[in-house]
Amino acid sequence: MKKHITDFKIVKKKVYNATYFALTLQHPSTLPEIEAGQFVEVEIPGNKHVMLRRPISIHDVDSEKSQLTLLVQVVGKGTKTLSQMEEGETLNLVYPLGRGFSQEGKEVLLVGGGAGIAPMLHLSKCLSAKGTHCTILLGGRSATMIPVQEEFRPYGDVYFATEDGSLGEKGLVTQHSVFGAEYDHIYTCGPTPMMKAVARHAMEKGIECEVSLENMMACGVGACLCCVVDSDEGHKCVCKDGPVFNAKRLTNWIKK
Repeated sequence: MKKHITDFKIVKKKVYNATYFALTLQHPSTLPEIEAGQFVEVEIPGNKHVMLRRPISIHDVDSEKSQLTLLVQVVGKGTKTLSQMEEGETLNLVYPLGRGFSQEGKEVLLVGGGAGIAPMLHLSKCLSAKGTHCTILLGGRSATMIPVQEEFRPYGDVYFATEDGSLGEKGLVTQHSVFGAEYDHIYTCGPTPMMKAVARHAMEKGIECEVSLENMMACGVGACLCCVVDSDEGHKCVCKDGPVFNAKRLTNWIKK
């Protein structure tokens, strides 16, 4: 898939809390096709202490308006700078990067935890449009750590898990009762321990499972080798060969 470098205008900024915010970006002409699960590399403007671009999952896509939305968690200097930008300002993106989800299955489970919730919205929209029934499980330490909630309801049955019990079932995401149902495919993105637990459950049940890894990515095109994962086929670059992998290819990673 062809890569692009484009200046986007921020047309909407939504602040959920001190940790999460969303930026809706306007393409100057026609937005190219973007797969659910792909990401962008964002140039951080005006901060001399941040030299490298930041990889951010694509949260939502509106092809008719040529807009895409990024859901961002503030975790460092780069994302802090992004959180201070306002509507009307410009961001330069390299996109679309990586391999997305396969979008297979008729009865599927989507599991997003923390910042890993971000790619699940575009995925649920794509699957729903194909007639797939989606069960969507979103998790976090508390309700405030699940910033996007109602946006998912048009695309499936939505459930929540929080460690403090402030929203949905209390406990870890992988302890939720939805795992007792039958699915032909599971898609997940979030903290590494959560994804490994989801992948192990899928393997035990014989369910196809895809995980979206969140390794550090400096270049986004496989040149710097800082995002390598130990797959069953040797070392793979998460930014180029992923970020989405079938869990069957990552048994070494899952066991660690």
